[in-house]
Amino acid sequence: MRTFDVQSLEIEAPARKAFEYIADPAHLPEWTGAFKSIVGRRAVLSTSDGTISIDVDVQASREHGTIDWAMTFPDGSLAKAFSRVVDSGSGRTIYSFVLLPPPVPLEKIEGALDQQSRILGEELVRLKQILESRLERQPGGIRSTSRRPAAENG
Repeated sequence: MRTFDVQSLEIEAPARKAFEYIADPAHLPEWTGAFKSIVGRRAVLSTSDGTISIDVDVQASREHGTIDWAMTFPDGSLAKAFSRVVDSGSGRTIYSFVLLPPPVPLEKIEGALDQQSRILGEELVRLKQILESRLERQPGGIRSTSRRPAAENG
């Protein structure tokens, strides 16, 4: 039984700008399917059973290029995700993401992890599109546009 999934991709954007965007939890609804809204540390997730409010704690280190999330559900269960932004030179970034099983009963973990792994792949493609072509690069940071990536249509 798989107990984790690791995915990575190269993004044609400077690592500093990619890090700034990914580390800001307010951007999660733009590139993930589950996050419907986030204000401060409170997020609304869309699940197969409806919506749920959770607490989100982002631990980000520019020095190490790490961006990790801890998500606490109303029943006290905890889900974690870990990622890293690596400067590969020439304005390119390698982004890797470690996905752990969601906090569900053991008999559901493999199916849940496989499903989340497929979703993560789609989300990383969306993130790449946003960082490469849907952002206006401004000195000192990046600002998202109101357009949604074409990947959502397919």
